[in-house]
Amino acid sequence: METMKAIVCNGYGPPEHLRLADVPKPAPASGEVLVRIHATSVNDFDWSLVTGKPSLYRLIFGLRKPKLPIPGMELSGVVETVGSGVSAFQPGDRVYGDCSDHGWGSWAEYMVLPVDALRPMPEGMSFVDAAALPHAGLLAWQSLVEVGQMQKEARVLINGAGGGVGALAVQLAKALGAREVTGVDAEAKFASMRQLGFDRVLDYRKTDFARTGERYDLILDAKSTRAPRTVQKALNPDGIYVSVGGAVRRILQITLAERLFGKPVRMLALKPNQGLEQLHPFYAQGKLKPRIDGPYALEDLPQQLSYFGQARHKGKIVIKMP
Repeated sequence: METMKAIVCNGYGPPEHLRLADVPKPAPASGEVLVRIHATSVNDFDWSLVTGKPSLYRLIFGLRKPKLPIPGMELSGVVETVGSGVSAFQPGDRVYGDCSDHGWGSWAEYMVLPVDALRPMPEGMSFVDAAALPHAGLLAWQSLVEVGQMQKEARVLINGAGGGVGALAVQLAKALGAREVTGVDAEAKFASMRQLGFDRVLDYRKTDFARTGERYDLILDAKSTRAPRTVQKALNPDGIYVSVGGAVRRILQITLAERLFGKPVRMLALKPNQGLEQLHPFYAQGKLKPRIDGPYALEDLPQQLSYFGQARHKGKIVIKMP
């Protein structure tokens, strides 16, 4: 039996309990492809899958332990073999994608996926960049364009701006014609945030963006710690607030405020991989470049997940396979 290296999570707990192990190498069934993974990344869902926190997520991942023991939801790589009935890809194709709709498992050397979980990588894109784009890139794109309906000359604020989503969202907002983009995060990230193009930066420990009196046309919130009535005070009359994640209690409040009361607050229901090709021209023109924290080795993942949980990362944590 052929084996591969993978990061395995056999029970909920701190990142340090993850282990690098030899596991069976999968084989594609009908309609599936086997991908040799070149790079993967770290996301909020990986943190929840490993730690079991917030506890509500155990309804998704498994009550007592993860049903799927290998974390990871983004990948880039090369198709190694294809199952019967597959015509969209062939061995040697460079592919990438968000596999969260098809089970986790990208923290490994190989992964089997249905064809709709993958997209062809554009020419000139590196495997490291490709692993950082599918999830965070579409969170940014769908928030700004599809839900936020951002207009040229808009004043935009991004909360949790120093992570993977914020790094891409500011570049997209600028490319789409935003007049001013404000970023909120820890002061230690200010230098890298200014390099990315933020016009103003706020330290969340010192300034509550919702109580400064400033008004914005669009707020993209990756942390969502405030009640809808509070963030609404920071919007212009026609402004929109879009949450892409954060505290479970606030996410529920935002969803109810939108559906029951018609408030200008929205909860993004991400559509994985849909519209990924919309990002390709921005990347090709040099207007969209992921901020990479790393790349690191596969065996470094427990340490890097802990680093992620402390919110110390600057950009997207990417793992490059040997």
